[in-house]
Amino acid sequence: MEIKVENETSQNLDNEEKSPLLENLALPEVQKNLIQKAITQTFQSTAHLANLLPTGSVLAFQLLSPIFTNQGECDKIGKSLTVALVTLCGLSCFILSFTDSFTDKKGKICYGFATIRGLWIIDGSAKIPHQIARKYRLRFIDFMHAFMSILVFAAVAFFDQNVVNCFYPRPSDQIEELLTALPVAIGVICSMFFVVFPTQRHGIGFPLISK
Repeated sequence: MEIKVENETSQNLDNEEKSPLLENLALPEVQKNLIQKAITQTFQSTAHLANLLPTGSVLAFQLLSPIFTNQGECDKIGKSLTVALVTLCGLSCFILSFTDSFTDKKGKICYGFATIRGLWIIDGSAKIPHQIARKYRLRFIDFMHAFMSILVFAAVAFFDQNVVNCFYPRPSDQIEELLTALPVAIGVICSMFFVVFPTQRHGIGFPLISK
């Protein structure tokens, strides 16, 4: 009799352990409308878009945005500070797109600005030969990358709910759809541009390679 009781008890425990798994498998799928699906995709693509921007600018924006916007509840001063933050971070993304780097003979990484004549070193007195410096000279594609960087940062800023709630605390349905669709469109277009025309520069705040 004791053996049967133990067997019945163990079977009941096994059934209790298996039942939550069966219940989870029976859960219905969550239905999402087009706007909710777009929001989910934008959240997933935010990290990818941030990789196209200088790390320092993105981190500064993500750190200061909740403070300046007061978690999305802005007054006049908060709005002014938020506008200044978005403007400065966007401007830094534009300017840093013209920076580049190289590794000297000692293995030290040197940074500089791309000019018409070559690379202007800004963090040391190192000089590179004129023939090598010409490889770093300013090109038209650099302006396109800088302009696209501003658009990408604008998309990242629109993804931030604190910024959106600061300027549009009670948006209408049309404004809400626009704020959802516009960053997605900007992100898709800019991502395709960077894939087709990838940047060859590795400036301040961007990933480095040995050159």
